[in-house]
Amino acid sequence: MAVKFSQFNVASSVSEIDYLVGYKSTDNIQIPVGLVGSNTTYTVATAQAGSNETLTLTGSDSSTDVITFTAGNDITLTDDGAGNGFTIASTASGDTYTLGATTDGSNVDLNLDAAAGSDTTVQLTAGTGMTITQSGGNNVTFASAAGVTMTTSPAATGNGSTATYPLGATPTDENYTMAYISGVYQLKSSYTVSGSNITFDTNVPNGASIEIITTT
Repeated sequence: MAVKFSQFNVASSVSEIDYLVGYKSTDNIQIPVGLVGSNTTYTVATAQAGSNETLTLTGSDSSTDVITFTAGNDITLTDDGAGNGFTIASTASGDTYTLGATTDGSNVDLNLDAAAGSDTTVQLTAGTGMTITQSGGNNVTFASAAGVTMTTSPAATGNGSTATYPLGATPTDENYTMAYISGVYQLKSSYTVSGSNITFDTNVPNGASIEIITTT
């Protein structure tokens, strides 16, 4: 079998080549260039599979690959119905707490009453030269020989449209406060203090209890 070699210009294209030739010793084989130069392209489609979602890659060479997305706890996967995508939604929700204070001898207990989970109690223990007094429901006062006083803000509940609420005392700045919304401690970077008022970065959710302890 005769093999013909042709010379190509630098700018020549694959379309100018009919065969590729492979050699081993004195043997050779002709390979049609069409078997070497073709690329496989893929199309993507999605479909609902019960509570799960499948993503199918179909190649131009008729090959298919399937990826299955599995819905976990509190997660739903919903196809768009046209095979072009799907939505991931979560129904998970956290517990809510009501904060209360009760006198426990010379100490005061902060009671976190969970709506669904377990309740928690944090005890504020009076140390040397320190007295802790609970009065008027959730008001807690700290007193010491140094004259440090911690005052709880008036009872308040969020309405979803208000971010500013009164404090029980006038602190130097937000570093002298501890804020709780539905029993969850709020970072000081999430609110500011001006005079005897506190302003949260976002409106407090409707029905959420608000309590701020101020040190003066």
